[in-house]
Amino acid sequence: MTQFDSTRSGLPHHRLREAHGVAVDLLDAVRAANIRDRKLRDEALRAAKSTCLNVAEGARRFTRADKARAYTVARGEMVEAVAAVEIAARVGEARAEGVAPVVKLGNLLYAMLTKLIV
Repeated sequence: MTQFDSTRSGLPHHRLREAHGVAVDLLDAVRAANIRDRKLRDEALRAAKSTCLNVAEGARRFTRADKARAYTVARGEMVEAVAAVEIAARVGEARAEGVAPVVKLGNLLYAMLTKLIV
């Protein structure tokens, strides 16, 4: 997959590099967990994608309340993605070693989004 250099972009979510970058890293980590259960994999990937999209949406909003709403949704979706990976690994449907990177990124992103919400 070709990587896009967001440092040259003027789009709002590219200017919010840290949170958006961690959200994208989380999506990559969820994929790398190799969830075998189709339903859990779909749920985890859907939530991780939604996290990225809601961070981007929050970046383009103008009012503090609109931004907070989008970042709150992103945080909830992120927690759902992490939980799906944890559950999949717990029942033997994902790589156990795939959980730690997802949880680490989840903790980091949770803190970042909480600061953006408040």
